[in-house]
This record gives sequence, structure tokens and C-alpha cells, in this order.
Amino acid sequence: MSSPADCKYTDSHEWHRLEGDVVTLGITQFAVNELTDITYAELKKVGTQVKPGDPIGEVESVKATSDVYTAVGGEIIEINNTLSDDPSAVNNDPFHAGWLVKIRVSDSAPLESLMDGPSYDAKYPV
Repeated sequence: MSSPADCKYTDSHEWHRLEGDVVTLGITQFAVNELTDITYAELKKVGTQVKPGDPIGEVESVKATSDVYTAVGGEIIEINNTLSDDPSAVNNDPFHAGWLVKIRVSDSAPLESLMDGPSYDAKYPV
């Protein structure tokens, strides 16, 4: 499975999809495979201000609990509320139904230094 071309990727296995001034953020298929079954997601509240490198929440699996970080700063404007009832959406469709938060960015420039899909896939093959 190739990582979507419309996202940028971090070495800590988060993806960021910029649409206008909003970044949708989630974890990659590689991260899902490493963690195995995601059983819970705890996310920061809507309205939380974040800076690049801040955690936006954490995901728990049968193997571990992992913080999830943002590469951009701004305000969390939406969280994926379906994950509270069905965290398996992250396992089943991490790049679409399993997104975690949406952030209205104050500056999207940090995304320019992240990996594109082919670079991420070459470094972290699934």
C-alpha cells in the first residue's frame, strides 16, 4: 500500500494533509502495523492551541500507548468523534475514516520539510 501523495509525513509516523488553511492529521499505515489493534484514542479538545512538535493526543493499542504529534501550529478545530465509539477506524482506514484531528494552521511552512509519500514509503516500507 502506497502512502497518499496528498500528505506529508514525519519520522514519528504522522501524516498531515493540507487543504486551504486546515491540516488533517492522523497516523500512517506503518504506525498502525507496528501498534497492531488500536483500542482507544484520546485527543486534545477543540479550541486547544498547539505548536509544532506538540502532542495532539495519544493512541492506545494492545501493544503500547503512543503520543501523536503535530508538525504545524494552530488551533484544533475538529476531532474525529467517531473514534470514541469505533477506534478500529484507525486500523481499517488510517488515511481517511481514521483521521484524528483538524488544525487551522497559523503557518503551513513546517510541512515543506516533511517527507512526501514516495520518500516515506522508501524509508518505512509497509
